[in-house]
Amino acid sequence: MERRVGIIGGGISWLLACKYVLEKGYQPIVFESQPGLGGVWTRTVETTKLQTPKPAYEFSDYPWPSSVKEVFPDQNQVMAYLESYANHFNLFPYIKFNTSVVDIDYVTQQGQDMLSWSHWGGGDGSIGNLKGKWEITTTTTTTVQEHQVHEVEFVILCVGRFSGVPNIPNFPPSKGPDAFINGKVIHSMDYSAMDNSDAAAFVKGKRVAVVGYQKSALDIANECSIANGVENPCTLIYRYAHWNVPDYLPYGVSLASLYLNRFSELLLHKPGEGLLLSLLATILSPLLHQIQVSPEEIQFDTGNSFLQQIASCSISTAPEKFYDKIEEGSIVLKKSKGFCFNKYGLVFNDDAMAPLETDIVILCTGYKGDEKLKNIFKSPKFQNYIMGSSNSTVPLY
Repeated sequence: MERRVGIIGGGISWLLACKYVLEKGYQPIVFESQPGLGGVWTRTVETTKLQTPKPAYEFSDYPWPSSVKEVFPDQNQVMAYLESYANHFNLFPYIKFNTSVVDIDYVTQQGQDMLSWSHWGGGDGSIGNLKGKWEITTTTTTTVQEHQVHEVEFVILCVGRFSGVPNIPNFPPSKGPDAFINGKVIHSMDYSAMDNSDAAAFVKGKRVAVVGYQKSALDIANECSIANGVENPCTLIYRYAHWNVPDYLPYGVSLASLYLNRFSELLLHKPGEGLLLSLLATILSPLLHQIQVSPEEIQFDTGNSFLQQIASCSISTAPEKFYDKIEEGSIVLKKSKGFCFNKYGLVFNDDAMAPLETDIVILCTGYKGDEKLKNIFKSPKFQNYIMGSSNSTVPLY
């Protein structure tokens, strides 16, 4: 009997999961709530580019087309690449677009222990077994919402961490976004969902404050600075600064090839190094200067080592000329341990005498990925397996 595998989510992961399931001889069925594939790439700000160099963001069995010359492809190029992959391996027949998953539930025969890992976790060495089934309840997002139940032997969750449930900071009573009656507060998810023209009109001529210091915050602050210049500078508010790398190529060399392999060891002097290593580090010192921007030069302290942030996947690629915009004043940095709202804008916990009057506040404060994952399970017992976690592994602002 052919075993069915349910795959939830239509981002990049489903492409690989679906292809792998087919290769193993199983029958995949994929559910995606949006009208097309791409996951987070379907909703980005206009200037967003791939922050990983193209060679490091490539399917091993399907290279980028030769027509893509850029080291950091933009959204349209990434989307075209993903769609081309799905077409090439004939994956589209297996995905149901505009289909939202209400919940999933594991159903066993009466008397069997539903919590046995061997029942539902592939413990017998294969995908699924006959001791129980997963029931996936779905509803359509474009027509009359009618629930439909799909029965499968195994489920692969490709729901992603950075979408769905926005992480909104907690504020004291009467000091949250509702207090900001003279302006607007939105999450980066809402800004990214706007058409490019609508997003440009939304921030044009406005005083904008962006909260966060990761990729979405950098991209949105960059767009606001392009729209408004130094006349209405964008204020970038953060608790902790993060190391970022520029998107240019010093001497035509990809930065990733410099700090993501053993070549980077040659750039630094080390205790006990021999004459040859010392000479190489001295010769390569101009290259090291080209690939770094001292935090002190733009008056902020990361508080974390570059190595720590690499290990926690907290390194972002800064938008083009991002640090130039800081120097010219179209982006203003504001470090604060916390803030709250008043009718005119923001009041900072550590600088209450200097409130920030603004028109728009965009919260780039991440998502509640654990809550999104927990809520997909119908059973409270399975929900309890999804442990809540702090934002310490991937801090965003």
